[in-house]
Amino acid sequence: MSVNRLFRVGSVAVASLGVLALSACGSDPEPSGSSTPDSASSSAGAECPKGTLNAEGSSAQKNAIEEVISKYNEKCADVTVNYNPTGSGAGIKQFNANQVDFAGSDSALKPDEMTAATKRCQNNPAVDLPMVIGPIAIAYNVDGLSKLVLDGPTAAKIFQGSIKTWNDPAIAKLNAGVSLPSAPISVFFRSDESGTTENFTKYLKAAGGGAWTGEPAKKWTGTGAGKEKSAGVAEGVKSTKNSITYVEWSYAVDNKLGVASIDNGSGTPVDLSAESAGKALAAAKPAGTGSDLALKLDYATKAPGAYPIILVTYEIACTKGLPAEKTALVKSFLSYFVSKDGQSSLTELNYAPLPAEIQTKVDAAIQAIS
Repeated sequence: MSVNRLFRVGSVAVASLGVLALSACGSDPEPSGSSTPDSASSSAGAECPKGTLNAEGSSAQKNAIEEVISKYNEKCADVTVNYNPTGSGAGIKQFNANQVDFAGSDSALKPDEMTAATKRCQNNPAVDLPMVIGPIAIAYNVDGLSKLVLDGPTAAKIFQGSIKTWNDPAIAKLNAGVSLPSAPISVFFRSDESGTTENFTKYLKAAGGGAWTGEPAKKWTGTGAGKEKSAGVAEGVKSTKNSITYVEWSYAVDNKLGVASIDNGSGTPVDLSAESAGKALAAAKPAGTGSDLALKLDYATKAPGAYPIILVTYEIACTKGLPAEKTALVKSFLSYFVSKDGQSSLTELNYAPLPAEIQTKVDAAIQAIS
């Protein structure tokens, strides 16, 4: 990605999401609990802890969290952070089984999962902490097709399997003047339990006009061939002509896949960008209580310029119940993740940084962990 493109993406994100904490960490960190959390040391004490932190879950945030771990280790070299991107479902199961210190999930805990998480936290509440905003791309590989427009009903029919060829009249109507092949559409889906799948099927259900017959879930119920994790479906499309999938945006960019624009009903198809994802995030409503910061996304938004298919990756952590040394590690790393310095690199990786008001709430929730 060129420097000019990175600058444009970063500028767009600032324009769309308002006053974002995107500047690099300064030499004088702000106190813990300030309105713009700035560094790991400001939130976790004057000195970095020592030890190993293990986490597992969302593959959609893999690129983001690996970059943050690298930057965190420049400040806290004596902390080893291991993250295994096995998928949201696996991450939650491992967290609830007391196998990892926190989990990454692209959907907030459901009531039964929260019950299990509370038990794992020694009967203390667990919390959903929004950390990474990752737009979901409808990514494709079709020779000669540099621009593709889809809407909710057409996407739902493709992934349900009722639209089978690229030159189907429904696709052609949305792409007037575009030469579409008569080739069959090869669909790839996540074979593992995935928060990306759950968020994408929420979009298909909300915006599909009844074309999506299943209920939103981490397990895929549509058509296609299964591949494990975000990297698997991206590689499947990259190596297969006339194919399509749903995948976190950074994987589509990294694999040089086409990304469909979405007609959300506002009259103009919306390209995926940090700005358009930010406009969709602006429609999110709080869904948690207290320190639990789960969000309810509006997948059927018709706001002009809003790209409706986004996901929020949550870090799931115990409010209490971990050994003291693990608590210190969790607070130190997550405090850095949500800080200006931690969030500043996400735009360059095709994620959208947290808006300042959410960033502040997340930092406060992290500081309340004990």
